Amino acid sequence: MPPLERHPLLRPLSREHHHGLLLCWRIRRDLTTRTDHDQVLAECRAFFHSDLLPHFAVEEEVVFPVLGHAHPLVHRAIAEHRRLARLFQQDDDPRTTLSKIEDELEAHIRFEERVLFQLVQEQATPEELERIDRMHGLVDTAFAH
Repeated sequence: MPPLERHPLLRPLSREHHHGLLLCWRIRRDLTTRTDHDQVLAECRAFFHSDLLPHFAVEEEVVFPVLGHAHPLVHRAIAEHRRLARLFQQDDDPRTTLSKIEDELEAHIRFEERVLFQLVQEQATPEELERIDRMHGLVDTAFAH
């Protein structure tokens, strides 16, 4: 599938999706090449707190409202955010948890990029796109390492 052309003001969020897909790739690699799965899970949790939580906040505060909170795709995305948050906190077998995170995070990102963000891009006003960009900059600054 060819990459979708993203509006310039949505590209930073799409880049973050790319970073999430790279995490999925690293999990797949680490499940086969590393034995310290507790450490791999700790690294994934650090990424969740530093990158995914702020990203989810921007989406929920300014991206999803473009479609409205009652929109079924928004409901799905928020439910997936909650499910992912629970997975990152799970204390079961690290190997199983990592496998679930990899599977669900990749599916979630692909859904947002191919379906949800495409619809947001089509429906957002210039003012809404500017607000998304502003909020993303504020959250990025607040969570900078």
